[in-house]
Amino acid sequence: MRTFMKSMLAAAGVLAMGAGAAGAQPLTKMTIATGVDPAFSQFYVAKEAGLFEKNGLDVTINTGPSGSAMIPFLINNQVQAAYGSDLAGVINHQVDNNVVAVADGTYLVKWLSVVGRNVPDLEGLKGKKVGIAKGTGSEIFWSRVLEKKHLKASDYTMVNVEAPEMLAATERGDIDGFAVWEPWPTRTLMVVKGTKILQTAEGIYNNINFVYMNRGWIEQNRAAAEKFMLSLLQANDLIEKDRPAAAKMVAKFLKMPVELATELMPKVEFDMNWQPRSIEAIQISEGQLAQQKKLKAPVDYSKYVYMDLLKKVRPENVKVTELPAKK
Repeated sequence: MRTFMKSMLAAAGVLAMGAGAAGAQPLTKMTIATGVDPAFSQFYVAKEAGLFEKNGLDVTINTGPSGSAMIPFLINNQVQAAYGSDLAGVINHQVDNNVVAVADGTYLVKWLSVVGRNVPDLEGLKGKKVGIAKGTGSEIFWSRVLEKKHLKASDYTMVNVEAPEMLAATERGDIDGFAVWEPWPTRTLMVVKGTKILQTAEGIYNNINFVYMNRGWIEQNRAAAEKFMLSLLQANDLIEKDRPAAAKMVAKFLKMPVELATELMPKVEFDMNWQPRSIEAIQISEGQLAQQKKLKAPVDYSKYVYMDLLKKVRPENVKVTELPAKK
């Protein structure tokens, strides 16, 4: 009898395990992409804190020289989500209107700077080479600096340099300064002698990084898209409630000293919302492209601004009641 009972219990255990395996839902695979700086912290924290997995997602994060450089991978659904500048989103939406902005992710309060080497000020940079990452917030920032300071673009030689290369380019003497986001200004000041901040973004330009997704993928995977948005909101909550823990996660993902992550993160507002300044940032980007004669057609905000996911998951974060009319 005892042997029979053991056999029955063992069989029951096997059946229970089988039922559990059958009931477990497979994780939805996603590939997302961005740059390597703390302004994209919600992506890193959602990954390191296990929030994606908790919400039924198996997410791989691909990183590149900047968030903006990764947005083109949304075209043809090479990745399902990306995180980068306001300007880059508009540029890529012109190529493929499946590239849509789903949330205002971060407001860059003290994030951009003009750095110069062996020059006293912006006037001292005249006639010299200035590194700009074209098609990103770096380009808009530099244009705004020139405008606000009543300087002529023709007085400077603009060199297209990816953000992570600016430090080395400055050290080699390939450029005499650059305009870009953190952590590259702070890292450059720590390493390259004779460098200093010539101009900060305060009073000049505060751009916004948006979370972008592929509209076609959203429509075919609506439940997963909502879970993705939920994961980012939970990551944003964690960043706001426990900044030291979030800074450790960001530092771990980026292989960055935790002290540097802790210093840089307060320079950014972590949002995950839609508000009037979100739309204003897109309009500034649209105007910039129009001025450079790179705008193929006016932005149709009803197609580009995709607020549905955030409205579903956390409607109180959507504070935009009306989009600009189609031109």
